[in-house]
Amino acid sequence: MRGGFRDQGGLFSYISPEDRVPASHPLRKVRELVREVLTGLNRSFAKLYSHEGRPSIPPEQLLSALLLQAFYGIRSERQLMEQLDYNLLFRWFVGLSPDERVWDPTTFTKNRERLRRGEVLQKFMAELLAHPQVKPLLSDDHFSVDGTLIEAWASHKSFKPKDGDKGDDGSNFHGQKRKNDTHASTSDPDAKLYRKAAGREARLSYMGHVVMENRNGLAVAGMVTQANGTAERRASEAMLKPKARPAGQRITVARTRPMTAEIM
Repeated sequence: MRGGFRDQGGLFSYISPEDRVPASHPLRKVRELVREVLTGLNRSFAKLYSHEGRPSIPPEQLLSALLLQAFYGIRSERQLMEQLDYNLLFRWFVGLSPDERVWDPTTFTKNRERLRRGEVLQKFMAELLAHPQVKPLLSDDHFSVDGTLIEAWASHKSFKPKDGDKGDDGSNFHGQKRKNDTHASTSDPDAKLYRKAAGREARLSYMGHVVMENRNGLAVAGMVTQANGTAERRASEAMLKPKARPAGQRITVARTRPMTAEIM
């Protein structure tokens, strides 16, 4: 017997998100660890907020949402808010009920910056990596360093002369010599024109850097910098500095390119 087709579902639902997420879903274990770490950061959160005024986005939910953005490669916070609006799995992980409204992307960004300036983001990741269930998975003496280009959301037409030449509106740049010293993007001034290799096209980009431990391939440090020829080396030195051992003990560091270094 053919089932009847209804273009709209029922108006009301009595199934909680907890019941809709499979018991074997990998995010269940991650959510449990994250909640435990967030509980321990309660005092750090309290120092960043006033006891008066309008309630902000709960920092516990904001940090959980940022983890989802990293896990699923969501390119912007605006897209993250779209996912939170209709993705029941995401709502469950963050702690939003199906009826709650998601946050405005601009408000979300401003609240994220508050946590970044208060160094809560760094503390959160440090506590998560130091968790008794996570720390045994991490190698403390063998690491790999990798870098990649992150294309900026700025068009080539926005890359215009810094001197404000009105004759160059950026619409016709073919055959022109454009450099970061003389040009800048009007929509994203921090983005730099950069090519990954000889013969490749130049793009307005940033550089992303990550340190992986070699035992299970987990990321233990990361940062984003402006794109230039020395960014990868300087970022690697900055991220590996906290890993440095006392004299006489070494850690090994490998790059994705055929080069190996040792830090004393």
